[in-house]
Amino acid sequence: MLKHHLRYSLLIFCLLNTGLTTYFAQNMMPEATSSPSAPQTYSRITVEIWSDVLCPFCYIGKRQFEAALSQYPGRESVEVIWRSFQLDPTLQTDPSKNPVRSLAERKGWSEAQTRDIMAYVTDMARGVGLEYHLDKSVVANSFDAHRLLQLGRHYGLQSEVKERLMAAYFTDGQNIADPTVLQALGEAAGLPTDAVRAMLQSDAYAKEVREDIAQAERLEIAGVPFFVFNRRRGISGAQGTGAFLAVLSELGQAR
Repeated sequence: MLKHHLRYSLLIFCLLNTGLTTYFAQNMMPEATSSPSAPQTYSRITVEIWSDVLCPFCYIGKRQFEAALSQYPGRESVEVIWRSFQLDPTLQTDPSKNPVRSLAERKGWSEAQTRDIMAYVTDMARGVGLEYHLDKSVVANSFDAHRLLQLGRHYGLQSEVKERLMAAYFTDGQNIADPTVLQALGEAAGLPTDAVRAMLQSDAYAKEVREDIAQAERLEIAGVPFFVFNRRRGISGAQGTGAFLAVLSELGQAR
């Protein structure tokens, strides 16, 4: 009789404890939380951009590319290198020369045709938020401006230098071959005063400028702007934000 009683008590004990375990499991244990998903990572992309400081479409393309980069979620994985290119290496600096007449002579256009083209390009620039004053631009050779750009790369300030140079030429009508102007622009971009002065008083970074131009020839780049992505894809001209964003998204797919 006692044996049956003990078996009965043991059965009740087990049932009670099982119920309590279930109860505590359902009501007292903290809810399981899913671990946060790991942040997406993107493939590294190096974008090399060949352009000239004097090229109006290069500034427009710069703005379009910047807009694409701002929309691209993997932008922190993108390195941008500004490569040097001269549309006319033989151009002589002459602040006294009329920019409309100078361009007309070099292109074989009439002055009226040149003004119409300038107006068209100015409207195009306005569409990306740029203000052009092409009729006030200074006829200047861009070689020393490109040397300043190369100095900017050395200090990690290349994009800042590029922006200052192009704004000075297209918007402010400054002489981007004048050492005094280049000194001020370099300092405004954050470059050390002594480094800019030393560069301007020497032929520093001339080799780098010429090497960029030679690379463009080897890659058969005949016009600018020209954008090269990881040495795999290229975009010629100011093709629009969508074109740049599509290539960035393709090459930098989340992984």
